[in-house]
Amino acid sequence: MKEEQVQDTNELKDQAIHEEQAAEEAEAASGEGSSTAEEATTEASGNGGDSSRLQALIEEYQGRTLRVQADFDNFRRRTQKEKEELAQYATSKLVNELLPVLDNFERALASAPANPDSEAFAKGVNMIFRQLEGVLKSEGLTAMETVGQPFNPEYHQAIMQVESDEHEEGIVTEEVQKGYILKDKVLRPAMVKVSM
Repeated sequence: MKEEQVQDTNELKDQAIHEEQAAEEAEAASGEGSSTAEEATTEASGNGGDSSRLQALIEEYQGRTLRVQADFDNFRRRTQKEKEELAQYATSKLVNELLPVLDNFERALASAPANPDSEAFAKGVNMIFRQLEGVLKSEGLTAMETVGQPFNPEYHQAIMQVESDEHEEGIVTEEVQKGYILKDKVLRPAMVKVSM
């Protein structure tokens, strides 16, 4: 494409030189007689067709250049957006794999015996759990609040419908497994029981 542009530019220069020569010949021939002047005018008008062709080529190449520039700008914006999304959600796979560990910590703490001998051990496990929870929160992980909320299939996964006198129809009555949101995306929907 660049070779074509260089070639067309050279053709433009050659055409300009020919037009100048034709104009000089026309001036020199004006003293020789009217028949020579008519020939020079005819030759100049023939070059006018070439100049309009060259003008069309110039416009075509300018249009191509603008389109290529617009395509490049779109490409640059798209890759920048993809890079930002990748950086924002780069940790999602690791956080997703740590969710079962978080669940197991919660289960272990919930079932810890109230024995004074194991109280120090339970306290240590609780501290580790809080530390892990803090690290995950710093990455943008938040637990969903589900009980008492209307059922939303984007955030909840209904595993059972139960009859409830306390709640109206379509309200989450119990959370079986916690759901989590990473920044603004649902990482894991909450498994819930819904009133009917």
